[in-house]
Amino acid sequence: MQFQWYPGHMTKAKRQMQEDIKLIDLVIELLDARIPLSSRNPDIDELGKNKARLILMNKSDLSDEKQNRAWTQYFEKKGYFVICLDARSKAGMKNVTDVVMKACREKIERDRRRGILNRPVRAMVVGIPNVGKSTFINSYAGRACAKTGNKPGVTKGKQWIRLNKNVELLDTPGILWPKFEDQTVGLRLALIGAIKDEILNVDELSLELIKILTADYPGVLTERYGVDEQCKPAELLAQIAENRKCISRGNELDYAKAAALLLDEFRAGKLGRLSLERPNEETP
Repeated sequence: MQFQWYPGHMTKAKRQMQEDIKLIDLVIELLDARIPLSSRNPDIDELGKNKARLILMNKSDLSDEKQNRAWTQYFEKKGYFVICLDARSKAGMKNVTDVVMKACREKIERDRRRGILNRPVRAMVVGIPNVGKSTFINSYAGRACAKTGNKPGVTKGKQWIRLNKNVELLDTPGILWPKFEDQTVGLRLALIGAIKDEILNVDELSLELIKILTADYPGVLTERYGVDEQCKPAELLAQIAENRKCISRGNELDYAKAAALLLDEFRAGKLGRLSLERPNEETP
């Protein structure tokens, strides 16, 4: 299965971000904590060079705690400021302003020497579709000031949000990049919902998820669905369909319904806290 999704508005959004970066002191990059490297747009490093950088590993309540710690160390060694958070429940949010100020210490000091006092830090919030940028901004601001949605591509335009006297945020649309060099990256993005399900083969996607989970988290599928993990992925999906009463007309197993159920429950964290990649894999 080939993975690719790069609608026309993303090209336009990238050009706008390249223009707006001149106004920015700090790039706040949201990643999905379940796939921190695969959810990084490689264009962002070029866009944000010479700017202070803060990585927010969002949805960290859904990812493996051990891997959260490992990824935090991984990015800190590369010189980034890092916070694990869950923007929906606001867990980890209280640390954001302090870390923003720390990341921009040099800029604030430079302003002070020039006699410029109390100029807010201007931060651009970037990330791939469906990573939770709008939810983060609304949680951070304490009010609904950015559109949110559980589908990729909700934020289309740009908007500035004044949070307080210290910080202004520029929200940006979620953008991917034109070509996934490694299709494993595309697979992981599809699994977390960053690529529209409508353009994917959901049955195949669920079989890939089954392969990953039986290898990395043995017992998880058995505990949730009562299946035999020694079976092949297609047989496992059939068992999930049977045990969860996914039956179509004619009293046949509905594989599509079972596949959608498995993906939905994985994305919602109902299978437990699971990570799909680890720092030592050195994914591109």
